[in-house]
Amino acid sequence: MGFVLAFIVGKLFRILSLGSDGLYSVFMASVMLITYASTSLIGGNGYLALYILGIYLGNMEFKGKRDIVFFFDGFTEIMQIGLFFILGLLSNFSSLIATFPIALAIMLFMTIIARPATVYGLMFPFKLKRDQLNILSLAGIRGAAAIAFAIMAVNSDAVLSIDIYHIVFGICLLSSLVQGSLMSPASGKWNMLDPNDTVLQTFNYYQNKAEIGFLETRITSNSGLIGSKVRELNLTFDFIVVKIERNGKTIVPRGHVTIEENDLIVLGGEIHFDESGQDLIEFTIPSGHKWANKHIKDLDLPAERLIIMVQRKGDDIIVPIGDTLLLEDDKVIMIEVEHALDFPRAGQKEENLNIKTLEEPDNPDVEID
Repeated sequence: MGFVLAFIVGKLFRILSLGSDGLYSVFMASVMLITYASTSLIGGNGYLALYILGIYLGNMEFKGKRDIVFFFDGFTEIMQIGLFFILGLLSNFSSLIATFPIALAIMLFMTIIARPATVYGLMFPFKLKRDQLNILSLAGIRGAAAIAFAIMAVNSDAVLSIDIYHIVFGICLLSSLVQGSLMSPASGKWNMLDPNDTVLQTFNYYQNKAEIGFLETRITSNSGLIGSKVRELNLTFDFIVVKIERNGKTIVPRGHVTIEENDLIVLGGEIHFDESGQDLIEFTIPSGHKWANKHIKDLDLPAERLIIMVQRKGDDIIVPIGDTLLLEDDKVIMIEVEHALDFPRAGQKEENLNIKTLEEPDNPDVEID
């Protein structure tokens, strides 16, 4: 059931367009509840189904994933805090001491015999090296999930002759202490440490988790960049061309690479965090509005206002230039500042420029509604 629902939801993510902020997180939460409930109804393991769902969707790239990642990161932290708080309330030191011998024996059996036998057996077809199998065998540290399952066993109708909760609690504590302490020296002994700390990540990972952003632009048929080489782009600001997508293939943007029509150029740089909380004006152009079917250069905007983005139906994002034609139902995003440098107009010399404020607008008759 986990595989089936993961496949269906993966297809839905590619065709759905949930415009409102937060709806992707709500949709994902609903999918999780449906997955668990439907799997349980047919007698399956709801937890395993959710695990499969998460693995499948987590390795997909789709719109709205950034919102989902941030939401569930915060939700996970809250749940972990609550879980460990509950675990502490349900345990007592005397019971841990009483069940210590049993917990120690089970932990040693699992670490020395059960997990290595399982790892070697399951990984045999993949022809892994012995050092890799050894580190996988040692890495099976028991955690809070096992204790949570023990709570479920205690709360079930099963008749228990032993204190399974404190036995599992003791196994997890010993596992974390022994196996966790051995991971670092064992990794060095079995040559499983990468001195360069090399990991595989995606562009979207850095978009979601780091202070790095990526911009894309399509080279149209009338672009002056066609025929130019990457080294001739003259990126004055702190941007770098990180990749070029051409006919479904990714090209490493070396200096000698020539830009062609319909290329998708991806730029990378540091994202901007506005500490001042600058407000942006967002409005939709209604039918009959004086901006409808006009080019941006013909709007005669005040100097303190600038259109920075236009969103068209279908979630198309348009980077506005003077020749951009505004249409009905376009969503226009503008920035408005308190002080703006005046620009020279026809017949005006540059030395006559002054600083204007919103109280003294360049064109008080311009309205956006």
